[in-house]
Amino acid sequence: MLEAHRAGLPVILRTSFSFENSKPGEILHGEIAQNVPLPGGSKIRRGTRIQGHIVSVTPSSGSNPAKISLQFDKLFLEGNSVALTTDLRTIAGFMDVQEAGVPTEPPGEGSPYDWLVTEQIGGDSVYGMDGPVMSAEDTSRIIGKSVSDGVLVQVGSRAGSRCRGAVDGIDHPQAIWVFSGDACGTYGLEDLKIVHSGRTDLQGTIVLTSKSPKFRLRNGDGMLLRVD
Repeated sequence: MLEAHRAGLPVILRTSFSFENSKPGEILHGEIAQNVPLPGGSKIRRGTRIQGHIVSVTPSSGSNPAKISLQFDKLFLEGNSVALTTDLRTIAGFMDVQEAGVPTEPPGEGSPYDWLVTEQIGGDSVYGMDGPVMSAEDTSRIIGKSVSDGVLVQVGSRAGSRCRGAVDGIDHPQAIWVFSGDACGTYGLEDLKIVHSGRTDLQGTIVLTSKSPKFRLRNGDGMLLRVD
């Protein structure tokens, strides 16, 4: 069902791990950060557990950065474990995740807090609860809407980006939480690089490198995985 829907899975990491101390086989935990609509009116509920594991760890050597390979391949739905093959579109540090919910301007007198404009990771603007989401690339273009726990938008791709937009003409709005519709790569994680998203070749295996051998990903960091 997920593969047919080409679902985006917004995930908040619930495991901290480092390039220095991680071991192959180490279990990684996360949870779905926003309700994810599925065909037929069903959904993956916010808070649903997702699990992954470390595949391999390569320490830094000379000019070669430290490298970790990992997979997020198991979703727990209604007590059942569902096998997945996911790739990583974008990842952001926990500070960027928190700031995405902070209004860009202070409230005026009598202005309800839920109506204030916020900025997604990647630059899209959200105009309050249940309001439109406007593209950072074209501020006159509505690409989706705000919902109680995130946004539902059409995923796009900027010129020159290695991330895709609609695939096979499937461009239904997707749950992407605090991210912009064309968010791609890393945000707020200067030492981290996605060198393989898991979409091609070694499908499902995500490869990250870091210039700092002691770099850590933390509980509260945000990711947007895709199942397709």
